[in-house]
Amino acid sequence: MVAAVGSYLDAKSHGGTWALRIDNLDPPRVAPGATDSILRCLEKFQLAWDGEVVFQSTRTAAYQDALDQLRTRGLVYACACSRKEIGDAGLAGPEGPVYPGTCRNGLPHGRAVRSWRVRTADARIEFTDLLQGRVHQDLDREIGDFVLFRSDRVYAYHLACAVDDHAQGITHVIRGADLLASTPRQIYLQKLLGLPTPAYLHLPIALNAAGEKLSKQTLARAIEPEQAADTLADVLRFLKHSPPDEVCLGGIAALWRWAAENWKRDRLPVSADTPAAYRNNGAPS
Repeated sequence: MVAAVGSYLDAKSHGGTWALRIDNLDPPRVAPGATDSILRCLEKFQLAWDGEVVFQSTRTAAYQDALDQLRTRGLVYACACSRKEIGDAGLAGPEGPVYPGTCRNGLPHGRAVRSWRVRTADARIEFTDLLQGRVHQDLDREIGDFVLFRSDRVYAYHLACAVDDHAQGITHVIRGADLLASTPRQIYLQKLLGLPTPAYLHLPIALNAAGEKLSKQTLARAIEPEQAADTLADVLRFLKHSPPDEVCLGGIAALWRWAAENWKRDRLPVSADTPAAYRNNGAPS
C-alpha cells in the first residue's frame, strides 16, 4: 500500500496517469481470487487507475519476441545449470549466488537446456534514482548472466518489466526499495532492446520489528479495506506526509484531497535498508 499510495500521488501531482499492471507471470502459482482481491482493495482505497488493467500472463508473445531478438543477436544462450550447481560454485553476490558462466560458451556434453541467460560481460549500470540518489551495479561481477526464460517455461520478471514499461508508455516507475537492486538488470535489457529508460524512484518499505519487509512470507497481517481511511493516514505518515487531525476526521476523501495538495518528493524518507553496495548519494552507509 505504501508503494501504491506513493506512486499514485506522485503521478497525479505531476499531471500524469497511474497505470495498473498485474504481475502474474506464473499463473499456476497465483492464489485463486488474489487479483480480484487486489482490485477491490484499491477501489476501497479510492485508488482509481487509468486505462485498462494489464495482465502479464496475457503478454507472453511480446516477451518471446524480445527474447528472439536477443537470441538472433547472440546476446542470450542456453544454460543447463541447476540452482544447486550454481550455489555449489561458491561465487557469492549481494543478491545470492553469482552465475559462474558454465554454459556461456556452449552446453556441456550430454546436458539439456534448462533456461536461457543473457550475457552481461563487463556490463556496469549506473542511474540516478529520484529519491535514493546515484545507484551503480557491476552486473557481471555482482549478478552474473541472469535468466530470461526459466526451466518451467516462465519468462523472467526483468524481461517482462522492460517490455511492458515500454508498451505502456511508462515514463516514471515509483515502487518499493526492495526492487532497487533489480533495476539495473531492467535498464540493461532496455539498452539491449533499444527501449527508452524511464525515471525511477524507490520508496522506503515497511518493516517489522525484526527489520523484515511486511509480507505474506513474514506473516504480516493483510490490509483491511474496511479501515481504508486509518490505513491511508498511517501510510502518509510513514512517507513523512502527516495529515492534520481534522483532515483525518474527514475520512478518506478528505485525506486524498490533502495529500494531493501537499505531496512533495523532498519530504520522502530515504529507505534505511537500501544496500550500500548499490547506493551512492552521499548518505552515511
